[in-house]
Amino acid sequence: MHHLYLHVPFCLRRCPYCDFAVQPTRRPPVQEWLEAVDRELELARAANGWSSKLALSTIYVGGGTPSLLGPAGMAGLRRRLEAHATWDDAAVEWTAEANPETFTADVARGWRDAGVNRVSLGVQSFHEPALRWMGRLHGAAGAVAAVESARGAGIDNFSLDLIFALPERLGRDWDDDLRRALDLEPEHLSLYGLTAEPGTPLGRWVAQGRESMPEQDVYAAEYLRAIELTAERGLEPYEVSNFARPGRESVHNAAYWTGAPYLGLGPGAHSFLPPVRSWNRRDWKGYRDELAAARSPVEDREQIGPTEARLERTWLGLRTAGGIPEVALTPAQRALAERWTAEGLAERTAPQRLRLTPRGWLLLDRLTVELDGAA
Repeated sequence: MHHLYLHVPFCLRRCPYCDFAVQPTRRPPVQEWLEAVDRELELARAANGWSSKLALSTIYVGGGTPSLLGPAGMAGLRRRLEAHATWDDAAVEWTAEANPETFTADVARGWRDAGVNRVSLGVQSFHEPALRWMGRLHGAAGAVAAVESARGAGIDNFSLDLIFALPERLGRDWDDDLRRALDLEPEHLSLYGLTAEPGTPLGRWVAQGRESMPEQDVYAAEYLRAIELTAERGLEPYEVSNFARPGRESVHNAAYWTGAPYLGLGPGAHSFLPPVRSWNRRDWKGYRDELAAARSPVEDREQIGPTEARLERTWLGLRTAGGIPEVALTPAQRALAERWTAEGLAERTAPQRLRLTPRGWLLLDRLTVELDGAA
C-alpha cells in the first residue's frame, strides 16, 4: 500500500454545487478528526494483516477544506502517520488541498515544515459575481495572496482548480479566468465542468427552473479553448481534467488512473484493494462514533468482477494522454478505433497506443461503452 488519501470533511459553508462529504462548521474539531483517522488506520492495518509500516509514495489530504486544519493540525497528522507509515520526504508527493481564504502564510509555513510539498488551491474563478454565486468566501485577490503564501513558504509545486461552463447569465469571461490563472504560473491546473448534481442546492434550482445550465456546445467550446490557452503557456493535458508542466503531473491521482491500490481514510473516503472497492460513511458524526466504538466506518464494499474490471481499465486508460495499448484491441475494436481516428476523436501514438483527442475526451463515457461493446 503506497498511496494514502485522507478526507477532511470540514468547511466554513457548503457551496451550492458541492456533492462531497462535507460538514459545515465554524470550529472544526481538528483533534477529534486526527484521533479518528488514527484509529481508522490502525483498524485497517489489523484487518488487512499489515504488520509492517506502510511504505508511502504519495499522501493526499483532500476535502472539504483541509486548510482549516491550520499549521498545527498538519503537524499533528504527520506525527500520527509516522506511527503507521514510513516515507522519504525527498521523494514522497504530499499534497494538501486549500481554499484561498484560509491558506495564510502561517498555514503555508506550518504545512511545509510538516512535509507538505504540493498544494492544490480551490480558486474556481477570478470573476467576483461568479465567486459570490458559487458561495466562495475569497475574492480574486485571495487567490493571488494564497499563491504568494505557498511560494513564500518554499512550496513551489502548486495546482489551481477552475470551474468552467457556469450559467451564462453570470457574465463570466472564461478566457479572462484562464489567463489570470496562467499568469500566476502554476505547475498544474485542474479544470472541472459545472454539473447540477441531484441533492445539491444547484440541482434543486435547475429542477425548479430557477437556474439554467449552459448548452453542451458552450461546455465543449470552453473546454477546447482551455486546451489552446494552456498549451500556449507550457501546460499539457495528461488527463481529461488535468494539465501540467513536464514532470509536475499528480503522482497520487495517476495511481487512481492506473488501477493501483490505495487506502482512503475519513468520512466518505474510498479505498481500493483489488478486487475490492469500499467506501466509508459520509456523515462526520456517524464516522466518528463508529471509530470511537472501535468499529470500522466502512459503509459498503463491492467486488470488481472481470467484466467490470475490463470496462474500468478501458475508461481509465482512455481518460489519460497515455491511452490504451492497441495490441489489446479485437479486430472489431480496431475498426472502431479507425473510425474514431478519421473523425478526429482519437489518434495513434508510439509505441502502438490509442488515445483520445480533446474532442474525444468530451465523449469519454460514450466512447468507452462503444469500445467495450465491440470487444
